[in-house]
Amino acid sequence: MRKTTLVAAGLAVASSLVLTGCKDGNEEALPATPSAPAAQPSQSGGYATPPAGAPSSPAADGYDGASGAPAGGGAVAKSGQAFKIGQTATVPFSYGSNKGGQIALTVTGIDAGTPADLAALNLGDKAKGKSPFYIRYTIKNTGNTDLSFSSVGHMKGLLDGGSEADTVLTIGKFEKCPSDSLPKGFTNGQTQNSCAIALAPTGTKVTGAEYWGDPYNNLASPPQKGLTWK
Repeated sequence: MRKTTLVAAGLAVASSLVLTGCKDGNEEALPATPSAPAAQPSQSGGYATPPAGAPSSPAADGYDGASGAPAGGGAVAKSGQAFKIGQTATVPFSYGSNKGGQIALTVTGIDAGTPADLAALNLGDKAKGKSPFYIRYTIKNTGNTDLSFSSVGHMKGLLDGGSEADTVLTIGKFEKCPSDSLPKGFTNGQTQNSCAIALAPTGTKVTGAEYWGDPYNNLASPPQKGLTWK
Protein backbone atom coordinates (compact mmCIF):
# COMPACT_ATOMS: atom_id res chain seq x y z
CA MET A 1 0.00 0.00 0.00
CA ARG A 2 1.43 3.34 -1.01
CA LYS A 3 0.06 6.74 -0.16
CA THR A 4 1.28 10.01 -1.58
CA THR A 5 2.72 13.11 0.02
CA LEU A 6 2.42 16.21 -2.14
CA VAL A 7 4.80 19.07 -1.43
CA ALA A 8 3.43 22.44 -2.50
CA ALA A 9 6.65 24.27 -3.28
CA GLY A 10 4.96 27.58 -3.96
CA LEU A 11 1.64 28.93 -2.74
CA ALA A 12 1.27 31.89 -5.08
CA VAL A 13 2.90 30.67 -8.27
CA ALA A 14 2.76 27.52 -10.36
CA SER A 15 5.31 24.97 -9.23
CA SER A 16 6.47 21.42 -9.77
CA LEU A 17 5.82 18.78 -7.16
CA VAL A 18 8.15 16.55 -5.19
CA LEU A 19 6.35 13.29 -4.55
CA THR A 20 7.03 10.73 -1.87
CA GLY A 21 5.27 7.49 -1.13
CA CYS A 22 4.44 6.16 2.31
CA LYS A 23 5.21 2.46 2.43
CA ASP A 24 4.90 0.53 5.70
CA GLY A 25 5.20 3.77 7.68
CA ASN A 26 8.44 4.92 6.06
CA GLU A 27 8.88 7.53 3.37
CA GLU A 28 10.18 6.37 0.02
CA ALA A 29 11.42 8.88 -2.54
CA LEU A 30 9.85 8.83 -5.98
CA PRO A 31 11.36 10.41 -9.12
CA ALA A 32 10.73 14.15 -9.11
CA THR A 33 10.25 16.50 -12.03
CA PRO A 34 13.75 17.79 -12.95
CA SER A 35 12.70 21.39 -12.43
CA ALA A 36 11.17 20.71 -9.02
CA PRO A 37 12.86 22.62 -6.17
CA ALA A 38 14.31 20.65 -3.29
CA ALA A 39 11.78 20.24 -0.52
CA GLN A 40 11.79 18.05 2.53
CA PRO A 41 9.15 17.23 5.09
CA SER A 42 9.85 18.47 8.57
CA GLN A 43 11.95 16.15 10.70
CA SER A 44 11.12 15.24 14.27
CA GLY A 45 12.11 12.48 16.58
CA GLY A 46 12.43 11.36 20.16
CA TYR A 47 12.84 8.45 22.52
CA ALA A 48 10.31 6.03 23.95
CA THR A 49 12.71 5.50 26.88
CA PRO A 50 15.56 7.67 28.15
CA PRO A 51 18.62 7.54 25.86
CA ALA A 52 21.74 5.73 26.96
CA GLY A 53 23.71 7.71 29.51
CA ALA A 54 20.74 9.68 30.80
CA PRO A 55 21.73 11.70 33.89
CA SER A 56 20.67 10.65 37.39
CA SER A 57 18.81 13.89 38.08
CA PRO A 58 16.41 16.12 36.15
CA ALA A 59 18.31 18.07 33.52
CA ALA A 60 17.93 19.79 30.18
CA ASP A 61 17.39 16.50 28.39
CA GLY A 62 13.83 16.38 29.71
CA TYR A 63 14.13 13.12 31.68
CA ASP A 64 13.98 12.40 35.38
CA GLY A 65 16.93 10.06 35.79
CA ALA A 66 15.75 8.81 39.18
CA SER A 67 12.55 7.30 37.81
CA GLY A 68 13.37 6.98 34.13
CA ALA A 69 10.16 8.92 33.39
CA PRO A 70 9.87 12.13 31.41
CA ALA A 71 10.24 15.27 33.47
CA GLY A 72 7.01 17.25 33.67
CA GLY A 73 4.75 14.29 34.45
CA GLY A 74 2.42 12.23 32.28
CA ALA A 75 2.92 8.69 31.01
CA VAL A 76 4.48 8.46 27.56
CA ALA A 77 2.00 7.23 24.95
CA LYS A 78 2.43 3.59 23.95
CA SER A 79 2.97 2.31 20.42
CA GLY A 80 -0.37 2.16 18.60
CA GLN A 81 -2.30 3.87 21.40
CA ALA A 82 -5.68 5.28 20.33
CA PHE A 83 -7.17 8.55 21.58
CA LYS A 84 -10.43 10.37 21.09
CA ILE A 85 -10.29 13.77 19.40
CA GLY A 86 -9.69 16.24 22.21
CA GLN A 87 -7.55 13.86 24.29
CA THR A 88 -3.84 14.50 24.86
CA ALA A 89 -0.88 12.20 24.21
CA THR A 90 2.46 12.70 25.96
CA VAL A 91 5.16 12.22 23.33
CA PRO A 92 8.99 12.09 23.50
CA PHE A 93 10.42 14.59 21.03
CA SER A 94 13.69 15.87 19.62
CA TYR A 95 14.53 18.11 16.69
CA GLY A 96 18.01 18.82 15.39
CA SER A 97 20.24 19.46 18.38
CA ASN A 98 17.29 19.53 20.80
CA LYS A 99 17.47 16.06 22.34
CA GLY A 100 15.36 14.35 24.96
CA GLY A 101 12.43 16.73 24.98
CA GLN A 102 8.78 16.00 25.65
CA ILE A 103 5.57 17.44 24.25
CA ALA A 104 1.85 16.98 24.76
CA LEU A 105 -0.05 16.54 21.47
CA THR A 106 -3.80 17.06 21.24
CA VAL A 107 -5.80 16.68 18.03
CA THR A 108 -8.56 19.20 18.62
CA GLY A 109 -10.60 18.77 15.44
CA ILE A 110 -10.77 17.89 11.76
CA ASP A 111 -12.40 20.48 9.52
CA ALA A 112 -13.63 19.92 5.97
CA GLY A 113 -12.39 22.34 3.33
CA THR A 114 -13.50 22.75 -0.28
CA PRO A 115 -11.77 21.75 -3.53
CA ALA A 116 -11.46 25.47 -4.31
CA ASP A 117 -9.08 25.82 -1.33
CA LEU A 118 -6.47 23.81 -3.25
CA ALA A 119 -6.12 26.35 -6.04
CA ALA A 120 -3.63 28.34 -3.96
CA LEU A 121 -1.42 25.26 -3.57
CA ASN A 122 -0.88 24.75 -7.30
CA LEU A 123 -1.14 20.97 -7.09
CA GLY A 124 -2.60 20.59 -10.58
CA ASP A 125 -4.02 17.20 -11.56
CA LYS A 126 -2.70 15.63 -8.34
CA ALA A 127 -5.60 17.22 -6.48
CA LYS A 128 -8.29 16.45 -9.06
CA GLY A 129 -11.31 14.71 -7.55
CA LYS A 130 -10.13 15.35 -3.99
CA SER A 131 -11.12 17.64 -1.14
CA PRO A 132 -8.93 18.95 1.68
CA PHE A 133 -9.44 18.29 5.35
CA TYR A 134 -7.60 20.26 8.01
CA ILE A 135 -6.30 18.39 11.05
CA ARG A 136 -6.03 20.88 13.91
CA TYR A 137 -3.72 20.04 16.81
CA THR A 138 -2.01 21.73 19.72
CA ILE A 139 1.57 21.31 20.91
CA LYS A 140 2.61 21.95 24.51
CA ASN A 141 6.17 21.72 25.80
CA THR A 142 5.98 19.52 28.90
CA GLY A 143 9.72 18.79 29.18
CA ASN A 144 12.79 20.75 30.20
CA THR A 145 14.22 21.26 26.69
CA ASP A 146 13.88 24.58 24.87
CA LEU A 147 12.25 23.59 21.55
CA SER A 148 12.61 26.98 19.86
CA PHE A 149 12.28 26.78 16.05
CA SER A 150 11.48 23.04 16.05
CA SER A 151 8.85 21.69 13.65
CA VAL A 152 6.24 19.22 14.88
CA GLY A 153 4.90 17.47 11.80
CA HIS A 154 4.35 13.80 10.89
CA MET A 155 0.59 14.14 11.32
CA LYS A 156 -1.52 12.43 8.64
CA GLY A 157 -5.20 11.88 7.99
CA LEU A 158 -7.18 8.64 8.14
CA LEU A 159 -10.18 8.02 5.89
CA ASP A 160 -13.55 6.56 6.97
CA GLY A 161 -12.36 2.96 6.67
CA GLY A 162 -9.02 3.59 8.40
CA SER A 163 -6.81 3.83 5.30
CA GLU A 164 -4.38 6.72 4.94
CA ALA A 165 -5.36 9.94 3.22
CA ASP A 166 -2.93 11.74 0.92
CA THR A 167 -0.90 14.42 2.68
CA VAL A 168 0.02 17.89 1.46
CA LEU A 169 3.12 19.60 2.84
CA THR A 170 3.39 23.33 2.22
CA ILE A 171 6.41 25.58 1.93
CA GLY A 172 5.26 29.06 2.78
CA LYS A 173 2.07 30.39 4.34
CA PHE A 174 -1.32 28.77 3.84
CA GLU A 175 -3.75 30.69 6.00
CA LYS A 176 -6.44 28.01 6.02
CA CYS A 177 -4.05 25.57 7.69
CA PRO A 178 -1.03 27.29 9.33
CA SER A 179 1.80 25.00 10.40
CA ASP A 180 4.56 27.31 11.60
CA SER A 181 7.70 26.20 13.40
CA LEU A 182 7.68 26.66 17.16
CA PRO A 183 8.62 30.20 18.17
CA LYS A 184 11.69 31.38 20.03
CA GLY A 185 11.48 30.68 23.74
CA PHE A 186 9.28 27.60 23.39
CA THR A 187 10.09 26.27 26.86
CA ASN A 188 8.12 24.28 29.44
CA GLY A 189 4.45 25.25 29.50
CA GLN A 190 4.45 27.06 26.14
CA THR A 191 1.75 26.03 23.64
CA GLN A 192 1.08 26.50 19.94
CA ASN A 193 -1.62 25.50 17.49
CA SER A 194 -0.72 23.71 14.27
CA CYS A 195 -2.43 22.10 11.31
CA ALA A 196 -1.92 19.33 8.74
CA ILE A 197 -3.59 19.03 5.33
CA ALA A 198 -5.06 15.70 4.23
CA LEU A 199 -6.81 14.97 0.93
CA ALA A 200 -9.82 12.68 0.61
CA PRO A 201 -11.38 11.45 -2.65
CA THR A 202 -14.71 13.08 -3.38
CA GLY A 203 -17.47 11.35 -1.44
CA THR A 204 -15.22 10.26 1.42
CA LYS A 205 -14.09 11.99 4.59
CA VAL A 206 -11.02 12.26 6.79
CA THR A 207 -12.35 11.16 10.16
CA GLY A 208 -9.13 10.45 12.07
CA ALA A 209 -5.50 11.45 12.44
CA GLU A 210 -2.26 9.60 13.07
CA TYR A 211 1.02 10.89 14.51
CA TRP A 212 3.96 8.88 13.20
CA GLY A 213 6.93 10.93 14.39
CA ASP A 214 9.90 9.11 15.88
CA PRO A 215 9.68 6.71 17.68
CA TYR A 216 6.14 5.80 16.55
CA ASN A 217 7.13 4.26 13.22
CA ASN A 218 9.03 1.39 11.61
CA LEU A 219 12.35 3.17 12.05
CA ALA A 220 12.28 2.40 15.76
CA SER A 221 13.78 -0.80 17.11
CA PRO A 222 11.63 -2.77 17.55
CA PRO A 223 9.24 -1.19 15.01
CA GLN A 224 6.45 0.89 16.54
CA LYS A 225 2.95 1.94 15.48
CA GLY A 226 1.60 5.47 15.22
CA LEU A 227 -0.73 7.20 17.66
CA THR A 228 -4.27 7.73 16.42
CA TRP A 229 -7.15 10.07 17.15
CA LYS A 230 -10.78 9.51 16.09
